[in-house]
Amino acid sequence: MSGLPLGAVICAFVAALLFAVSAVAQQQAASEVPDGDALLRSLIRSPRWWAGMIGDGGGFAFQVAALAMGSVLIVQPILVSALVFALPLAARYSGRKTTPAMWLTALALSMALAVFLIVGDPTPGLTHARLHRWVLPLLVIFLLVAAALVVSRMAKTSALRALMLGAAGGTLVGVSAALTEYVTQLFERSVGHALTSWELYLLIATGLCGVYLQQVGYQAGSLAACLPAFTVAEPLVAAFVGITVLDERLRSGPIGTVFVLIAVVTMCVAAVVLSRAQVGDPLENLDPEPVSQRSQ
Repeated sequence: MSGLPLGAVICAFVAALLFAVSAVAQQQAASEVPDGDALLRSLIRSPRWWAGMIGDGGGFAFQVAALAMGSVLIVQPILVSALVFALPLAARYSGRKTTPAMWLTALALSMALAVFLIVGDPTPGLTHARLHRWVLPLLVIFLLVAAALVVSRMAKTSALRALMLGAAGGTLVGVSAALTEYVTQLFERSVGHALTSWELYLLIATGLCGVYLQQVGYQAGSLAACLPAFTVAEPLVAAFVGITVLDERLRSGPIGTVFVLIAVVTMCVAAVVLSRAQVGDPLENLDPEPVSQRSQ
């Protein structure tokens, strides 16, 4: 620990805590909106939801500060701890119990994601790629999002619906994350050039749609059902875009690549296990629909 930049570590943990509190506030606000009501209109009128959004802004500010003082390999794994912070907070405010199995699963997911970020450690690639290089990867991504949305519509339980919506939202936000560096550079060069680039509008569209789907997932089910899927999908899709579009390459070597693949499988399994954990709640056994629908 003596070699770690203390300021970066502290800022990263503060950011993770703010992200966790924000996620809980947003999920609580969204879950109170009846299923037939306009979600965004209701959320805009919710002080709790706005508090969550402000918390997100604060978390992002501390994340930027942490990255200014330390490397991505230090900051990003710490940010994953937001999931571990969020589970007990969500349990406290929703009346659910956080079982030892849920704790172990959340820790396994966090450790697997940290392994993915540290061991995978892609080489720097291009910050910009021509549109034709984006076409096929974006088609694959949008088909996956569409498939997740179809499954969410057909889902018979709130847990599965929230899982699919979280995965779809995280997938779109992953695209937005992959575009952030280049769009930032565009604004540094010329605001006019940035405003005429298609990348800016793709970033905005995928980011807003991803956050909206996350809120719908929070309305549909518990935090444990939606947030893990969102947390897993975002870095996986950003890495997919980096490798297929921006010529990034993993520096892990053959053995490291095996660990990366194990980490990916572990993350996916852990996200599903956490989403199913709420089935043990007596309320969920009585009715597969979310609380917001039962309140009508």
